[in-house]
Amino acid sequence: MQWKADWGLRLRMFVTMFLLTAVYLAFIGALSVYLGFGFTGIVLVFALFSGAQWFFSDKLTLWSMGAKEVSEDEYPELHGMVRRLSQQADVPVPKVAVVDSQVPNAFATGRSQKHSAVAVTTGLLKTLNRDELEGVLAHELAHVKNRDVMVMTIASFLSTIAFLVVRFGFFFGGGRNRNNGGVFVAIAVSLVVWIISYLLIRALSRYREFAADRGAAVITGKPAALASALASISGGMERAPKEDMREQAEMNAFFIFPVSGGTITRLFSTHPSMERRIDALQQLEREMEAT
Repeated sequence: MQWKADWGLRLRMFVTMFLLTAVYLAFIGALSVYLGFGFTGIVLVFALFSGAQWFFSDKLTLWSMGAKEVSEDEYPELHGMVRRLSQQADVPVPKVAVVDSQVPNAFATGRSQKHSAVAVTTGLLKTLNRDELEGVLAHELAHVKNRDVMVMTIASFLSTIAFLVVRFGFFFGGGRNRNNGGVFVAIAVSLVVWIISYLLIRALSRYREFAADRGAAVITGKPAALASALASISGGMERAPKEDMREQAEMNAFFIFPVSGGTITRLFSTHPSMERRIDALQQLEREMEAT
């Protein structure tokens, strides 16, 4: 496998994390001033929660999606694919999990290459053929190899904190007290932080999907198989129960294919459009055939 470092992805990760760090430092400073908790106290609280998320991110993500880690006896073919593709991608073999859902999808999670997991839904296993499934698994392993699951986990943490302050900030202020002015300012600052981080994270997320598609093509040598898988998943989404779609929509950033649609959703999507991804894979297929 001729794996090449994706410097475009690395540069975007660096710039995104640099900008988010600057925004979050301003955010922490504003909360310490306007909520009166003290800069050190807020930093310690954030460090505690971020540390917990760092060490338990894989378990939390699997739990939130209802994913169950499965043994090789239960899913021998799936385990065999993951093990072989991991060897081709030169990454440690991740844990394998399955989600009991009719929505065809897959995701990777974990804080590092050695502490990662790849999960697929039962709907995906029923929808795709062998080559298509290998393409999807290779896409998730490319995420693990690029370490962008770790970066997205870190990047999204304080964005979530900012969102929670916006949503519940008034109640933290204790109702009608003399510090309400500071609470409202903190909520306004949190809203700005959340919007900026929301846009930065989605810009990075869209590029990392292209990078993972290219990585999957390199791992399997079959760009067309992943392109076919994306089309099959899109068709399977249309047939999936609406209840399952709503339940999974909030985890879009982790999936190989976003759950929800619509013009506004596409504008701020965590993923490029299916058409653009398939076009890029078809172009890559032509380049590989020409060499």
